[in-house]
Amino acid sequence: MKLAVLSGKGGTGKTFVSVNLAAAAGSATYIDCDVEEPNGRLFLKPERLTSKTVTTKQPAFDAEKCTGCRKCVDFCRFNALVYVKAKPMLFSEVCHSCGGCRLLCPSGAISETEKPVGVVECGESGGVRVVTGCMDLGEASGIPIIKAALAEASNADELTVIDCPPGSACSVMESVQSADYCLLVAESTAFGLHNFKMVYELVRLLHKPCGVVINKADGEYIALDIFCREHGIPVLCCIPYSEKLAWLGASGQIAALADSKYAKLFHSLLDDIRKEACV
Repeated sequence: MKLAVLSGKGGTGKTFVSVNLAAAAGSATYIDCDVEEPNGRLFLKPERLTSKTVTTKQPAFDAEKCTGCRKCVDFCRFNALVYVKAKPMLFSEVCHSCGGCRLLCPSGAISETEKPVGVVECGESGGVRVVTGCMDLGEASGIPIIKAALAEASNADELTVIDCPPGSACSVMESVQSADYCLLVAESTAFGLHNFKMVYELVRLLHKPCGVVINKADGEYIALDIFCREHGIPVLCCIPYSEKLAWLGASGQIAALADSKYAKLFHSLLDDIRKEACV
């Protein structure tokens, strides 16, 4: 089963839930798709690391062959090409590496080069295989790294926990595409509910079954409960504020491995997810 863990905003507890579920499963693959700031490895502490560079293809222009026909510029729907001083100029930040300009060029003036955009690290943490996508500084899109990280997913019989980027942008959509079930982590606040609604709309549009974990729950928040009831979203778990959890997190420990109470909570949550996903 591929389980995608999402949250509408950063700091909700998405990685906290993800690493604890992977650890509770015992044998699993954890994939950190939050490639701008991956921090699951701070808790899982993988060993025997290997690293693969992720590259994208970018057009390169041969000035001697270029006739100035501008077909490549007119073709690019992302406006990554402009024609300046009798030659094409590339804005690499918005190039989507589609290769269309190279195929369209009538004079064969365009070739492709490989541009490094990040790395994917793989390691082991007990029975958990840890895959971490890391985007290079200054890159505009993490999607190529997310795709490369997801390619390291485990076989269908084993749990794969996909720790998605926060929010509901294209990178989140890419992370969720192959998921069998989505677990939405929400905060019981007005701001938390606002962002939760956006990420719920995303998984609904993608026709993904989902449930919710309410994290840092300090008492009942009626508006969130009403929204979940009205939309038939099962609340699988409520995790209250806890000084013990804060201390474990600050010291880089995994609650499901360090405390029997939380081990029981995350084992129960994992069982409920499998029932909801019919796995």
